[in-house]
Amino acid sequence: MKLSNFKFELPAHNIAQYPMHPKEDARLMVLHKDSGQIEHKTLKDLPSYFSEGDTLVANDSKVLPCKLYGYKEKTNAKVEVLLLRKLNNENALWDTIVEPARKIRIGNKIYFGNGELVAEIIDNTTSRGRTLKLLFDGTEEEFYALIDQIGHMPLPNQIERPSTLDDRTYYQTIFAQNIGSIVLPAAGLHFTPYLLKYLELQNISVVSVTLHIGLGELKIIDMEDLTKVKASSERFIITQESADVVNQSIANQKKVCAIGTSVLRAIESSVSVSCKLKANNNWTNKFILPSCSFKICNALLTTFHLPSSISLVSVAAFGGEELVLAAYAEAIDKHYRFFLYGDAMLII
Repeated sequence: MKLSNFKFELPAHNIAQYPMHPKEDARLMVLHKDSGQIEHKTLKDLPSYFSEGDTLVANDSKVLPCKLYGYKEKTNAKVEVLLLRKLNNENALWDTIVEPARKIRIGNKIYFGNGELVAEIIDNTTSRGRTLKLLFDGTEEEFYALIDQIGHMPLPNQIERPSTLDDRTYYQTIFAQNIGSIVLPAAGLHFTPYLLKYLELQNISVVSVTLHIGLGELKIIDMEDLTKVKASSERFIITQESADVVNQSIANQKKVCAIGTSVLRAIESSVSVSCKLKANNNWTNKFILPSCSFKICNALLTTFHLPSSISLVSVAAFGGEELVLAAYAEAIDKHYRFFLYGDAMLII
């Protein structure tokens, strides 16, 4: 299990800077694990690979427009703050990344918008990390409404442009319900009301779980021995209703397809001794390695991931390292669009 197996040259022009419009026109590479066959389709063809009684599982986590631009008290110096995770409801403490961090010290205050939101620096956690206390006189609903108004979508650096108002729509899936992600659950991006209705008419179930995706999803591994890599802990929720639908498909020997590696991680972190999906509300730091034995999912819909990424290793674990890496080489050769706004791969 070596990192060097997952290193390859990815031309910059293969990294999608915008999503496909219309979404169903995104390309779909289909990998058949048993035969090794690779097909080239579009998302319009996705339903043809499923049948009555199958279940697709989506991540309904919603991306918060959590990149805030403010100014420091007294000096009015510009400050960029990325809200990572709420640490405490009562005291409104947040774990954040601040730029430029070297000029932001404990006790400083940062003002956002027209001063409707103020942050006080409480602690230094890492070189760029800061714990902030957000000073806001309003309800939680009003707070998130303000963040939605003044915040920007946290596009990763590989999308080499500033976020725009359009990204409020682009960087969100049709399933988005529960606020908490920093990174887009990208595999769900290709779904539209039309596609969901088509699946429904075929009696193919689509249910949701929640896993709030942090910056760890974007981590590029720098350790050759993959067994020593530690994945970030992320909160996930699986309802009894979703578990029941998945378990019915398992009982009937039908497909259970994870829409994205975040869903795969959540589901495979909540397996009963009888290999059924359990309802759960917990944290997972599961890193899916090629040695992993999958108990619930027998299909995976995912995007094309970056070299040396945790997500790529997880996809290779599911589809088979040799087959997935060969498929990636073909994807580059055929100009598939990679990363969060890119094309899709279905492994069955």
